Amino acid sequence: MRKVFQKSLPHLLLLVYVVVILFPLVFVLLSSFKTSNDQIVTAPFGLPSKPTLENYSKAWTQAKISRYFFNSAYLSVTAAVSAILLAAATAYAIARMRMARASKIIYQFILLGMLIPGNVLFIAQYILVQKLGILGTHWALYLPYTAGALPFSVLLIVAFMKAIPSEMEEAAIVDGLGVIGSFFRIILPLTLPALVTVFIINLLGNWNEYLLANFFISKDTLRTLPTGMVGFRDAFQTSYPLVFTGIVISVLPILIIYAFLQKTIIEGLTAGSVKG
Repeated sequence: MRKVFQKSLPHLLLLVYVVVILFPLVFVLLSSFKTSNDQIVTAPFGLPSKPTLENYSKAWTQAKISRYFFNSAYLSVTAAVSAILLAAATAYAIARMRMARASKIIYQFILLGMLIPGNVLFIAQYILVQKLGILGTHWALYLPYTAGALPFSVLLIVAFMKAIPSEMEEAAIVDGLGVIGSFFRIILPLTLPALVTVFIINLLGNWNEYLLANFFISKDTLRTLPTGMVGFRDAFQTSYPLVFTGIVISVLPILIIYAFLQKTIIEGLTAGSVKG
């Protein structure tokens, strides 16, 4: 009996942890389908007496969450794609550079970026985007998002590319592909697991970013979802169901992406660490 308890204890603790984590999520989700504050107060975890999607319709149209949603979506996707392209080209140059010493120095220099917290660069980034004349535009977010993702992206992609035999590229060059052709037709397809992993991680980071979006964007029509949700909460703070609906809309895409692609993320990270 004691052995059974010892074996079951870690699973019980994990179950308790999962329940604690899911507790607020379930509360927010159920509250978003309720019609009044009274239903939330009287039965916080009870099922809605008359479930309705009216809150979602109001939040999406009247509260302008749709605008914030699409701002976040296209900024997150474009910055993540740009980071992948730049990181892949940089990683290819590092992995295949004939000057090993120079390659190592450049690689270590890029990795220094991972040691610097992003918030430390806030003032420098603010001054830079102000002098570039892009403060208050989406360019003020797009450029930092793209640049900030490069160190980690290069680290992971280089690990994959170093594991690819150079003979494959040499054969491609003999067949007349050239360096650029072999990069796009040989190297990139083989590093697809790393590219997908990097894209997802960068996308999630861009989607949830708040500090830069809050200080670099002042126009309401250009706000992203995290900053737009602050104004949304202040405007509709007397309607708790509507506030909870906005929260669900903001986190739902992240939950869906991670639920379907968590295996790909884990495989990409573990494979990259083994190959590196």
